Amino acid sequence: MNWWHEAFPQVPYEKSAPGAGEMLTLLAYDICDPKRLARVARICEDYGVRVQYSVFECRLDEDEFTDFWLKLLEVIHAKEDRLVSYRIDARSAKETLTAGTMVCSEKVVCYLV
Repeated sequence: MNWWHEAFPQVPYEKSAPGAGEMLTLLAYDICDPKRLARVARICEDYGVRVQYSVFECRLDEDEFTDFWLKLLEVIHAKEDRLVSYRIDARSAKETLTAGTMVCSEKVVCYLV
């Protein structure tokens, strides 16, 4: 059933707490232009798991986060768009509460017959 977990990934903190050097990063965005919105979403999908329409959870070390953030900054227009990132330590990540199981993903289409 490996394909199932690839198609429907778990949110990062459900597997385990972030490892050494990693932080659970919550990224949210509000992007005005549809083309920029699509580009921001694609970048976020490369780094994390979509948990709401414009919210991603990522497990990143410092270098990965810097790369991620700089890619996003290249795309957005600071006077029209907004990004916000919250870095959550391992202890706090373990205490994260969630209800429900749906994880949004626009990359995967799956038909069960």
